[in-house]
Amino acid sequence: MNEKLSTLFTAILEGDVTGTKDGVQAALDAGLEPGTILTDGMIAAMKEVGRRFEEGDYFVPEMLIAARAMQAGLSILKPHLLSSDVKSAGKVAIGTVKGDLHDIGKNLVALMLEGAGFEIIDLGVDVSPEKFVEAVATGGANIVAFSALLTTTMPNMKTTVEAIQAAGLRDKVKIIIGGAPVTQAYADQIGADGFSSDASRAVSLAETLMKA
Repeated sequence: MNEKLSTLFTAILEGDVTGTKDGVQAALDAGLEPGTILTDGMIAAMKEVGRRFEEGDYFVPEMLIAARAMQAGLSILKPHLLSSDVKSAGKVAIGTVKGDLHDIGKNLVALMLEGAGFEIIDLGVDVSPEKFVEAVATGGANIVAFSALLTTTMPNMKTTVEAIQAAGLRDKVKIIIGGAPVTQAYADQIGADGFSSDASRAVSLAETLMKA
């Protein structure tokens, strides 16, 4: 790996926000392509974060600080990505369903997806079915991701799937769900395309669905 990319890679792994921003700028100053910086430096680092998480070497706090460092680096890189016309991995609309105000898990999934090159439409918390529908109809989302932390708000995932179907958009979007009480069985029951138990697996799931 190029020395500048290697430094950037390490800064993200360590959750070093200043080091990540400096690393992105140094790579740009050295004339590296924005797409190369994103793919070989930043996305590669977040994949390694995901791998370490799945193997039990990293936990949610480490994952979160790495994702925040990545986001800080992206703030420097994004204008260059736009001007060099780098294609995004896909567009994901993400939100916590109506009635639920929990956002830590949702925010981590959004950060990890952004770290993997996805464009994120963060709808926030307490999101109505209509807002998810709008994100597909006018926002152009390829994937919608619902989060719920309460068993009492889980039924709103089903309501949202039904709203997307009623709008005639079901064949235009993939639906993924997650949150502490959520299971694969529940995803199957409500007609979602997939379920993830954590942020790292959510990225793998989104990448798989974009290829389907």
